[in-house]
Parts: sequence; C-alpha cells; structure tokens
Amino acid sequence: MTARRIPILPTLIVLAAVALMVRLGLWQLDRKAEKEALIARYAAAATMSSEIAWPGAAAAKMQLYRRARLTCAGVTSSIAKSGLNAAGEAGLGHTATCRLPDGSSAAVVIGWSNDPAPRDWRGGEVTGVIAPGPRLVADPPLAGLAANKVPDPAGLPNNHLSYAVQWFLFAGVALVIYALALRKRLADSGAPR
Repeated sequence: MTARRIPILPTLIVLAAVALMVRLGLWQLDRKAEKEALIARYAAAATMSSEIAWPGAAAAKMQLYRRARLTCAGVTSSIAKSGLNAAGEAGLGHTATCRLPDGSSAAVVIGWSNDPAPRDWRGGEVTGVIAPGPRLVADPPLAGLAANKVPDPAGLPNNHLSYAVQWFLFAGVALVIYALALRKRLADSGAPR
C-alpha cells in the first residue's frame, strides 16, 4: 500500500496563486475607493461656475470637467469623430486642433452634426468644459454646429467591485479544483493494486 501524502510543491504553487488572486481582489477594492473619490472630485468640479484659463494638456487632466476658456490662434487640423449631441443622439463631434498663442496646441470639440464635411472655422475665443483626452468641448458650439453632449463625470465607469469579485471567485474556484484533484489523487493512491 502506497503512503497517502499531500504533494508539497503543487500545493505551494496553488496556495501562492490563490494568495495572488486574493491580493488582486483587495487591490481592486482599493481602486474602487480611489475611483469613487476621483468621480466625486470631478462632480464637484463640474458644479463650479467660474471659468479657468486652459491649463495646458498636461495640467488639464487635473482640471477635468471644469469650465475653461482658450484662444485658438489658428487651426492646424480638424477631424470628425463619433459623438453625441446635447439630446444624446449619435453623430459626429467636430474636433479642431488649435494652435494657442504660446505655441502649444489643444484639441477643441467645436460642435456636433450628422455631416462629416470639415467646418471652416479658423479659431478665436472658445469657452467650454474640459473633457478627458484632454479636450475642450465648446459651449456654446461654434461654426454653426449643434451642441455636443456636455461631458459628465457620472458616465465614468467604476467596475472595480466586479473585478474584485472576479478575483475572489477565481481564488475560490482554484481552491475547489485543487481540493477535488487532491482528493482524487489521495483516493487513487489508497486503492489496492
């Protein structure tokens, strides 16, 4: 009769994998709290009525959803990308790459339409809302276009709880599968030959 013993190396590997999955689940819970705080900060920024000067592309990421203004000294390129209008209808958001007076550039969504034809907008003063990208969504719209949907931080995804649950389930399933495999191995090693 063969001795029944638990294999050490496979057990350690499975336990290390389970520990890693649990750690990833806990990390996702931490990320959930961070994301909730970020969304709350963005929601507070969206309620501020005062405008700020366009802070530049790098700093704009810290000022998302704030009202801002800039001077477009000239348009270097433009493109029409899928977007929503103020009523939530799908169409095209017309985005211009603006050259700013300091020589830097900024993306400005000048408005919305169903027509992909480029707009003859050459620049000027723009006010709007800083959106992810970062880009300035013009409000009011320019070049005879309709209004784009105003960027809203409530639309940001916060899937971290579901990711945490997935990692915890993966850990549980790994333990169950290993326990079943171990049980079968121990039963087979105890069977008479």
